Amino acid sequence: MKDAVAALFEQALDQLIADNIINSIDRRPVQIENTRDPAHGDLATNVAMMHAKAAQIAPRALAEKLIEHLPASETIAAVDIAGPGFINIRLAKGAAFEPVVRCLTERDQYGLHPTTNERVQVEYVSANPTGPLHVGHGRGAAYGATLVNLLKARGHQVEAEYYVNDAGRQMNILAVSVYLRYLETSGEDIVFPSAGYQGQYIAELGDTLHDNTGNSIAIAFHDLVKDVTPDSETTKDAHIDGLIQNAKEALGDRWNLPFNLALHSILDDIQDDLSEFGANFDQWFSEKSLVTSGEIDQAIATLEERGYLFEQDGALWFRSTDFGDDKDRVVRRDNGETTYFASDIAYIANKFSRGFDRIIYVWGADHHGYIVRIKAAAEALGFDPERLTIRLVQFAILYKEGERLQMSTRSGSFVTL
Repeated sequence: MKDAVAALFEQALDQLIADNIINSIDRRPVQIENTRDPAHGDLATNVAMMHAKAAQIAPRALAEKLIEHLPASETIAAVDIAGPGFINIRLAKGAAFEPVVRCLTERDQYGLHPTTNERVQVEYVSANPTGPLHVGHGRGAAYGATLVNLLKARGHQVEAEYYVNDAGRQMNILAVSVYLRYLETSGEDIVFPSAGYQGQYIAELGDTLHDNTGNSIAIAFHDLVKDVTPDSETTKDAHIDGLIQNAKEALGDRWNLPFNLALHSILDDIQDDLSEFGANFDQWFSEKSLVTSGEIDQAIATLEERGYLFEQDGALWFRSTDFGDDKDRVVRRDNGETTYFASDIAYIANKFSRGFDRIIYVWGADHHGYIVRIKAAAEALGFDPERLTIRLVQFAILYKEGERLQMSTRSGSFVTL
């Protein structure tokens, strides 16, 4: 009801501005309050007093002009001026029930105020498909889904997207972890790497792989670890990278069996969990598609053409410091492999190429350091960084008996969503 009355006074202000009685620069929002004494009416506003000084008109005189220009309405029965320029408003009989009538009439559209129709993309959750979603992801999922719903309610065309990190080292670590558990089920004595994924779900995926293939893709464990750096706290990354390399060479195309089984099984579970949670997506975008389509190479070539890349120590670097970043960023390592950031750059280009008016990222708070470099990449590619919005959401934290629980998919220590 207050909004409806305020809208009438806003229209009166519009007319006074059109008549050059009030300058639009001096305009302030109309405030409607309940009266302290019902004898004075139902509502009151000090809008005349707020604008009188700038308009160089006595508050009561300005109040009279506002009342003269009030549009006809069945909501207001009477208005009068009190004191130095307060306007008291008495509502028409039954006006208080108008919102109830509107609510019953408009049903689920009640309270929605459509705005300019924009194409908006919201990307959220986008957790690596290396394990089940845990409760730490819940807040970001709730925030993103709510944001999508609010934007749709405002009349925007919204596309909700989940970026599937199905390329790169973490997926290879997942695949070799599943393969090792498969070898264990096949009867091999293995020593599981400290950098592998440790959860029970990995053992279950290994069993499933064995159910699907029998021993047909098994190799001896001693062949798998041949010439591999020993596993230790300081060499665990080199150790698991060696296992991945040997497994790929030994299996050839069959490497896709543990890789795809792990990816699709986990991704199916993620999709089911999010759907049940109420977070629904229009697009599940594959990082791997950026590789196979050549979009990563194209993005790097564009940056090179625009003069934003340089070589140093055998690697290719992006001049992100030109855009306010604290240091430049590698896009291609000295071994020829592109970085995660290179994929992010190609992904930004892909988003803009789809014609969105606004692009919204919902990230965990631990990604705050990425904001500057992502906007830098967008600007360097020739896009307007103001069309990018990044929202940070703090992860939910669990405590048990007063102790904070550290959730980690890699270690297998987590509570599923």
